[in-house]
Amino acid sequence: MGKNKLAKFDDMAEYPHVFQYPFAVLQEKGFELKGHWHKEFFKNDNPIVLELGCGKGEYTVGLARLFPDKNFIGVDIKGARMWTGAKDSYESGMTNVAFLRTSIELISHFFAAGEVAEIWLTFPDPQMKKVNKRLTSTRFMKMYREILSGDGIIHLKTDSNFMYTYTCEMVKANKYPVLFSNDDLYHSGLVDDILSIKTYYEQQWLDRGLNIKYIKFVCEERDELIEPDVEIELDPYRSFNRSKRSALASGK
Repeated sequence: MGKNKLAKFDDMAEYPHVFQYPFAVLQEKGFELKGHWHKEFFKNDNPIVLELGCGKGEYTVGLARLFPDKNFIGVDIKGARMWTGAKDSYESGMTNVAFLRTSIELISHFFAAGEVAEIWLTFPDPQMKKVNKRLTSTRFMKMYREILSGDGIIHLKTDSNFMYTYTCEMVKANKYPVLFSNDDLYHSGLVDDILSIKTYYEQQWLDRGLNIKYIKFVCEERDELIEPDVEIELDPYRSFNRSKRSALASGK
């Protein structure tokens, strides 16, 4: 591990709004804020919004600035990336932001049922060959449903036609209500302040002339979930300028 990464980890250890819990500690002691984020940390009843795979935290911090009446938590397994948003929010004195370093698969260990109002998935790896690692698969919908409120919303913003098409098919198969969907966001005339926040990788895709896609839907309770059985054309460009990483890490 490089000295720069170690310095960032040491820096974040001093931030009161950053939580880093090794699995061994989680198993032994649990997480004391589970079910108590509103009362014990944010000190308000404002809705909690997660960015899963937050990377550098551009969305977590950007949304928190736009919506001071909501609480935002960036989740990622890569602490060195998270440091950027953690440092920015800390130095800005923001009180509606937190960061959690953990695997997305463990998310129910940190939040109680109904504690989360919205989830953002910004540019996750589409995992074209591994549906069980795809962050909009039915496997993950079940995980999200454990912590979301009854009308909990999921946002997906992606450059991947594969990821967007798969998610639309998954939503259709399970009859989730769609609140908004567009396959060419920045040429739609519908871009607002929320959608104009750009991550590091998003700007790269835009610079290459790729369309950005977005879908917003309600993750309602379902007795059973159906995986879509459709053939989807693979993205031809994913290997370009992309490091190998798990969908359980970061999309940034």
